[in-house]
Amino acid sequence: MTRFALQLLYLVSALTLLAAGAAKAEETTIAIDNFAFTPAVTTVKAGTSVRFVNHDDIPHNVVLADGNARSRALDTDDSYVHLFDKPGKFVYFCGLHPQMKGEIQVTP
Repeated sequence: MTRFALQLLYLVSALTLLAAGAAKAEETTIAIDNFAFTPAVTTVKAGTSVRFVNHDDIPHNVVLADGNARSRALDTDDSYVHLFDKPGKFVYFCGLHPQMKGEIQVTP
């Protein structure tokens, strides 16, 4: 095989592996319903996206207590996605209704 053919084969293999890794990205959903986040405590692996979906008839939003993220106001059936890429404990709440709280535990 020529040097060019080997380089091309390497490039195609690398792109295939990258595409396969991207396809395996995980996502979990937290529902906002009846003035509560469900489930209230969620455990995910680092690199997981969490989708918050508002099923209430009034707006809610999602605010990370550490100040690193804040969604816009979510109307009925709107959603907000946040990627949790580092391990740790992340407390969040609804900025419009602060009594609504939840927690995401991110494992390595």
